[in-house]
Amino acid sequence: MANLDQRDPNDLNSHVKAEFEDILGEPEGVRSIGCVWSLSFKCFNLCRDICYKLATLFTGICMAIHLGHVMACVAYQHVWLITPCMKICEIECVPLRKCLYICVDCCLGPICESCGLMLSKIKISKA
Repeated sequence: MANLDQRDPNDLNSHVKAEFEDILGEPEGVRSIGCVWSLSFKCFNLCRDICYKLATLFTGICMAIHLGHVMACVAYQHVWLITPCMKICEIECVPLRKCLYICVDCCLGPICESCGLMLSKIKISKA
């Protein structure tokens, strides 16, 4: 059920600030007449609220249907396509990994072992 009080519980849209004080501000020394400022505040809020409510009235339900469809498609892709393909790739790469391990072990193993033996004879003493 939709929560009518807390509509952004995960704080998804905290970057969308549409308050009057976040958009307009008069610095000291440059001031409009008080009634202009207060009427601007009222007009801004009224226009913002009416436009937002009209936009959501005309498109909100259609957007919710569209977004629900998109999320269903994303879930379908992950459940039925992407995850199985990743699992197949993981399974198919096991023999390749084993072959690569054998090649690296045959070619680099002796070199690393020889270097380790040479360097293991180094002794450091404090004079």
